[in-house]
Amino acid sequence: MTDTAKTLYLIDGHGFIFRAFHALPPLTRPDGTPIGAVQGFCNMLLRVLEEAGDAHIAVVFDPSGGNFRHQLYPQYKANRSEPPEDLKPQFAIVREATTAFGITCLELPGFEADDLIATYAREANERGFEVRIISSDKDLMQLIRDGVRLVDPIKFTLIGPEQVMEKFGVTPDKVVDIQALAGDSTDNVPGVPGIGVKTAAELINLYGDVETLLSRTAEIKQPKRRETLEQNADKAIISKKLVALYAHVPLPKDFDELLPHKPDLERLTPFLVTQGFRTLLSRVEKKWGYLLYDAFLAGAAEQKTVAPLIAPPSEPVTEQYELVTTKADLDRWIKLIKQETIVAVDTETDSLTPADAELAGISLCVKEGHACYIPVGHVSSDDLFADTAQQHIVQLDKTYVIEKLKPILEDPSILKIAQNMKYDWQILANEGIRMAPFDDTLIMSYILDGGKHGHGLDELGELYFGKKLITYYDVVGKGKNQKAFNEIAPDAARDYAAEDADIAMRLYHILKPRLGAEKQTALYEDVDKPIVQILAEMESLGITVDRAVLQKLSAEFADKMTIAEKKIFEQAGTEFNLGSPKQLGDILFNNLGLPGGKMTKTGAYSTDAKSLEELSLQGHAIIDDILQWRQLAKLRSTYTEALQEQINERTGRVHTSYNLAATNTGRLSSTDPNLQNIPIRTEEGRMIRKAFVAAKGKKLISADYSQIELRLIAEMAGIPRLKQAFHDGIDIHTMTASEVFGLKLDEVTSERRRAAKAINFGIIYVISGFGLGKQLSIPPGEANAFIKLYMQRFPELADYMSKTKQFVKQHGYVETLLGRKCFMPGITSKNGAERAFAERQAINAPLQGTAADIMKLAMREVDRVINVENFPARILLQVHDELVLEVDESAVDTVGPAVKHAMESVGTFSIPLVVEWGAGPNWGEAH
Repeated sequence: MTDTAKTLYLIDGHGFIFRAFHALPPLTRPDGTPIGAVQGFCNMLLRVLEEAGDAHIAVVFDPSGGNFRHQLYPQYKANRSEPPEDLKPQFAIVREATTAFGITCLELPGFEADDLIATYAREANERGFEVRIISSDKDLMQLIRDGVRLVDPIKFTLIGPEQVMEKFGVTPDKVVDIQALAGDSTDNVPGVPGIGVKTAAELINLYGDVETLLSRTAEIKQPKRRETLEQNADKAIISKKLVALYAHVPLPKDFDELLPHKPDLERLTPFLVTQGFRTLLSRVEKKWGYLLYDAFLAGAAEQKTVAPLIAPPSEPVTEQYELVTTKADLDRWIKLIKQETIVAVDTETDSLTPADAELAGISLCVKEGHACYIPVGHVSSDDLFADTAQQHIVQLDKTYVIEKLKPILEDPSILKIAQNMKYDWQILANEGIRMAPFDDTLIMSYILDGGKHGHGLDELGELYFGKKLITYYDVVGKGKNQKAFNEIAPDAARDYAAEDADIAMRLYHILKPRLGAEKQTALYEDVDKPIVQILAEMESLGITVDRAVLQKLSAEFADKMTIAEKKIFEQAGTEFNLGSPKQLGDILFNNLGLPGGKMTKTGAYSTDAKSLEELSLQGHAIIDDILQWRQLAKLRSTYTEALQEQINERTGRVHTSYNLAATNTGRLSSTDPNLQNIPIRTEEGRMIRKAFVAAKGKKLISADYSQIELRLIAEMAGIPRLKQAFHDGIDIHTMTASEVFGLKLDEVTSERRRAAKAINFGIIYVISGFGLGKQLSIPPGEANAFIKLYMQRFPELADYMSKTKQFVKQHGYVETLLGRKCFMPGITSKNGAERAFAERQAINAPLQGTAADIMKLAMREVDRVINVENFPARILLQVHDELVLEVDESAVDTVGPAVKHAMESVGTFSIPLVVEWGAGPNWGEAH
């Protein structure tokens, strides 16, 4: 290989990953993540850098989604199977490796990596460069000519015209004609049936190209061959269009931008240590003279306690926050970002709701302490800045800033960092920017420390840096004096905005190495991070809500509340304010003399749900009416009334917000509105779901996992009889009743099945005899006997619960099947009730957490299938074990089964995952 500045190395990223995966022995990190192909890739990159000198270098990747060839021939690559499971997580790590080594990443939506390689090879060749394409892909052999050679990525041997002639029997410029006739089963290129490479070479060497051959088939002496060519001429023509590389695609980066950057120690060292690539570290040190930290190389990452992986600076970080208001300053920052190939991003808006928000400005940080704020949407008024005597806003035009930043924020070779990327991704997507690749410090913190503490930027800034951050309200004010963020003078907003990006960058350098050291990288890369963009798009899409249905329901609920209210007043003998806990307590325990009244700290009787449910078990009819009134009041205020106010005026839809870091199990929560708490088992709850409707010409598909937590407890506790029942498709509640009550399956009555169902679901939440008795309307003692009998029939469950309690007491957390740590701080409480509650949580958390992990994988897979198949469908909602999609009416029968298959295929468990789906004009009828 040559070593001159007049050389361009183009590396076929995906091609090498597949080749390395199959050619090299398997290798895993301590956290179980497969990295064999990553190691091979890194060795190859370093070898190129060692030999390339000042050469131009780029790694070219295939983009996600289809390309123009799929439009020419929808069956193109249709027979390709999914990548092996051990290979999938390595794709993202390879991209991270490329950036860490300071090499440019290239990809272009709508075109394959081979088309980009062809275009850059042509451009370089015309400029007099030597081109070396590192790939073993035979499709790229058509590019070989004077000055252009392929390089085998494993053996590093050159592939030239001689090797092409040996493989295809023709010169490189005729390779496309050979492939057009012979076809390619790997890519599902049809070719001409019965024509192989040898026959194709014979024909092309005789006639020159496919077009000439097809115009002169009458000259072919073999009747069968002549007839085959004539009958399949259209296949030959389309095949040539499919295999011919397009060498004139738009260049995502200027040719001169392909010069390699010197690897950055602060990024490359943690990356290599996280992977465990010690030999590569030594080679890096030898090549660039880096002084790597001895403690780091000696095994700091292997210690159970997490120490800083990079030595902290000897002096405090000097904060330099800049206000960017000129084109020259913006250009300077763009140049800095290109040099560093990493940038932390934060957006400021006039609203905290993305669907309503207008961009006020963008913060950028390239190094710790070095950040800027670019105002683009601040407004002024006559008296707005009276205190600063500023009457005119100096800021750049938003359209200009977006146009300049878009290539940077979408550049695959530049890593974007954000705290709560979901919000920033939505805001910038509204401006036409789709940030990638990215890392999210909020999710990193959540995965690493779960329920230990909050994961907001203010709390993390104080926790890690002892720094009290400028708060939002410090800037905008509170109460009567509060302003929208875009009404604040840019110079007053600068430090707050820039600090957010700065702290996100600092957190990244602490948290990203911890992921590897604490064996959480796979969970971050494969489960939580991939759904950030999916959720952002779901929130932006929203869902249509029928205001007329809500108004009708609200009136019906009000009528029912009035009826319940009259019954309550009749039984109480007086009217009072049902919404007042104090008045209700006085009526129940003083006036009516009901037993069991407990005083709160305020001196009033407790009338919370638990207190009322205990009274309900004693048969007091008034309590049931009160509970019904409360339920109706809650549904009316929370949904039928509130949802009408939450319909976005601009979109006409409701846009919920998903929180990725609110629970200690990994389960998503939602707010504004909270769609997780709409009751499904009550008639009123089902009526509310009918208000969520499909847009015109579309339907809603609801797909949810059937009994997923029961399946998981059979898996995690290792209960053979339950596992077998799931495999055999036997009704699990009937089977449980058969086991617990010693009955044959056909002897199980509906009453026994109902009892078994209550135990099955209750056992997941460590239900008590009191709770089970309430559900079954039987005495607590009888319910306790059922639970005891259940545990005797399934001793593996009791063993699982015992071991889980021991584990959480020893470690302070429990784990899901995918390795998520669910921390239980209450397990060390001195309060016995709190400890008991933490124990119950510890038994349920691995089940609920694993179900949440599976749902995230399902969202990723469903989203992938929709994009790959170009289905007219979109995911709108995720509620516990259920996905809701909006689909063209004509595609329901295609999309429904595809979604079911995608969701059922994400797990590799010993029990089957089963998904039930339905479709309808509204959510209620679809479920």
